[in-house]
Amino acid sequence: MRLSDKEEQEKRFKFLEHTADAYIEARGESLEEAYANAAIAMFQVMTETSKVEPKTEESIEVEGKDLSSLLYSWLEELLVRHEIKNKLYSKFHIEIIEAQRESYRLKAKIYGEDFNSKKHPSKTEVKAVTFHMMEIDQSGDQNRIRFVLDL
Repeated sequence: MRLSDKEEQEKRFKFLEHTADAYIEARGESLEEAYANAAIAMFQVMTETSKVEPKTEESIEVEGKDLSSLLYSWLEELLVRHEIKNKLYSKFHIEIIEAQRESYRLKAKIYGEDFNSKKHPSKTEVKAVTFHMMEIDQSGDQNRIRFVLDL
């Protein structure tokens, strides 16, 4: 049985209470899956991601001094690509998150298409990714990430 879009979304991420910004919790069985779900949640703030077709593929590689700065770099790179290229993304395949000598590296493929106002409803503009209230919890059987987007 196929899950509805809403049920699928609730399995991957949820929006938490916050006064003016978007406070998001993304989950995944692996850290890579949690980071991918964080990305889909960010784009869900902006539009209906179910209407964004994975027509193009791009490669991304980002680094951070720790997992929090890696998450920031990941989401910030996606936001910059959205703003500069006028693209929306709906599918994220993180190939690897690895610890290096003094940093972490993330390598991924992202899939999306050009923004089309007739096809993609605009919801809320994301101004920036923030470190405010950012948490990465790898305990238990599921990885959990919390972060705030400045709207």
